[in-house]
Amino acid sequence: MPLHSEREHNAATRLHKRTGEPHAPIPVLHVLKSMGLGGTEKTAQLLMTHLDRSRYAPAVYSPVDGERAAPLRAANIPTYIGKSIDSALSQIKPAIIHVHRAGWPEPALMRPIVLYARAHRHARIVETNVFGRYDPSPWGQAVHCTLFVSAFCAKRYETLYGIRTQPPRFQVLYNPVDADFLASQCLPPEKRDFSRPVIGRLSRPDPGKWSSLALDFLPELRAAIPDFTYLIIGGIASAREFARRNGLGKNIQFLKPVVTEQELAGFLNRLSVFVHANDTGESFGMCIAEAMCAGLPVVTHPCAFPRDNAQIELVEHGRTGFVATTAHEYAQAILWLFSHPEEARRMGQAARKKALSQYAARLIAGQLADVYDELLQDSM
Repeated sequence: MPLHSEREHNAATRLHKRTGEPHAPIPVLHVLKSMGLGGTEKTAQLLMTHLDRSRYAPAVYSPVDGERAAPLRAANIPTYIGKSIDSALSQIKPAIIHVHRAGWPEPALMRPIVLYARAHRHARIVETNVFGRYDPSPWGQAVHCTLFVSAFCAKRYETLYGIRTQPPRFQVLYNPVDADFLASQCLPPEKRDFSRPVIGRLSRPDPGKWSSLALDFLPELRAAIPDFTYLIIGGIASAREFARRNGLGKNIQFLKPVVTEQELAGFLNRLSVFVHANDTGESFGMCIAEAMCAGLPVVTHPCAFPRDNAQIELVEHGRTGFVATTAHEYAQAILWLFSHPEEARRMGQAARKKALSQYAARLIAGQLADVYDELLQDSM
């Protein structure tokens, strides 16, 4: 038996000796604040649906229902919505409680989880620390493993708080993307016409997800290519006003949110370039990684420290896209891609290769299972 498989087997066997079911899947409870369409919720959904069910039995607790709960139920993953977390803990009796949170102190969320772990000494608490923040409270210090969603977040944590982010206590686990599905449903770079002047962006309709840079490049782009198209999911009032004020009604299309991966693939198939601009930056950048899976070059921008800046960890300037710092640079990057379709194709191929090798949900879920294995071994 390979060492990896033996380690998995031993963890499951030792944990379940007391139950009489040595090979039963180990119960894991994921905890979220809501089940909406945000990146945190999608991350949890993909982790649970791609986790090896022969090893781990996932369930989810959230006080607020939402769009992400339905696919979990369709996958026969129990959802505990709006009930007390104590009720979910007592019913599931999880060996792992995996909390998805911002990282700062949240005693109301963490207290019942920590009390449960103290009462069940083999239970372990894992947190996906979405924004790389520090929780000095007793409840935060009771976490057994912190997962950062990018190398940037881990490094910033060290810099801001003077805490070394060394495994096994701290680890980097990228957010998962349904890369295999998107790669199968999206046009490969070899079959795309990268000279088509169609760009697109995707976000929640939240002003905090926007930057003026997402719009300020448009007059220069229109001067060069009057018939370009800009497809926007997550448009906000100020973006609609910008389009009206600058006479861009024929160029900009505001689209409805996409819920399913099929809808997402359909949107990405319409683009030649994916554009991203968000003044708060990205702790990971789910939409960027999804566009990379589709074989699209990405144009983004950097954010000054200590703001989130993982977008430039995903987008490698000149290889998988461009990093622009001004509206002029942004417009010129897009124009260069349209006028150099073979170079755009090369970048799209590099982007897809990187996404499939680093962000695919099947790979990330496997890495997460290994983290669980190590924690449970240490608990014995």
